[in-house]
Amino acid sequence: MKIVVFGAGAWGTALAMNAARHPAGHAVTLWARNAQQVADMQARRENLRYLPGVPLPENLALAQGDALQCARDADLLIVATPMAALRSFLALLRDCPVPLAWLCKGFEAAAADSGSFGLLAHEICAQVAPDLKAGALSGPSFAQEVALGKPTALVAASAHASVRHTLVQAFHGPSLRVYANDDLVGVEIGGAVKNVLAIAVGLCDGLQLGLNARAALITRGLAEMTRLGLALGARSETFLGLAGVGDLVLTATGDLSRNRRVGLLLAQGQSLPQAVASLGHVAEGVYSAHTAVQRARSLGVEMPIAETVVSLLEGRLHAADAVALLMEREPRAEPERG
Repeated sequence: MKIVVFGAGAWGTALAMNAARHPAGHAVTLWARNAQQVADMQARRENLRYLPGVPLPENLALAQGDALQCARDADLLIVATPMAALRSFLALLRDCPVPLAWLCKGFEAAAADSGSFGLLAHEICAQVAPDLKAGALSGPSFAQEVALGKPTALVAASAHASVRHTLVQAFHGPSLRVYANDDLVGVEIGGAVKNVLAIAVGLCDGLQLGLNARAALITRGLAEMTRLGLALGARSETFLGLAGVGDLVLTATGDLSRNRRVGLLLAQGQSLPQAVASLGHVAEGVYSAHTAVQRARSLGVEMPIAETVVSLLEGRLHAADAVALLMEREPRAEPERG
């Protein structure tokens, strides 16, 4: 199978490396926008900026320049850009006849003066490339571990059976299990909202509130994620799987999580710009929190943890006050109905 991965950040590079090592002998090309980055990777056989110390497979091809030309004759296209670049890439590739999947997790940022909220990836695709056979590859995964060949399980989500089947064929192998799911909305909501919740859990851990508080926050966060997903047409069982609770637990507790790191740094007294600058990578939860809350409000869905994260990120709450606000909420029945 000929696979092209667009975007040579940590996750795109890691997935391209995994595919290049697949026993089926895939022909894999990793495309980067920056010519100097490609030259450096070619010379060093390493992505020094995003995955230092992890050698690229010798059979992994590198490319830059005309992305559409690079896509020609491919059997599968993977868009590994941040959410901010997804719209332009889908518009560019809108006439490609082969399956395509995106890796980004979050909401598109809405224009500040538009009065609208940002869209999920499949909603962007419906606007700019409605004829694409597309979907998402998601689930609990840190790029560094995938690059090192450590065991990982992902979800191939799409309304198109051909997309799900192609993703499984491309990536399911000795170190990577891929499960098919036709609930694309649920998988995308899980991937977007868990980033927001991970900031809250990082804050909790940074304030040393204990493991009891962490467990409560993760569990109630899962309830928020599920409520929003159901309101948008997702299935509840999706949130009990890899793309829901699995991705949430990993991102909220793993030391490699950028979103969790934002919460930890805020708890230490850093400003949001300081915290984001220190990461060196995108933390999608910072950009998705406001949109998640906007969409929840428009649907009449309560998301108190996400609301608190937004207030914290916008400087309307200090770290300790944010925790106090959550603990002061009125008690309610558990488990919830509907």
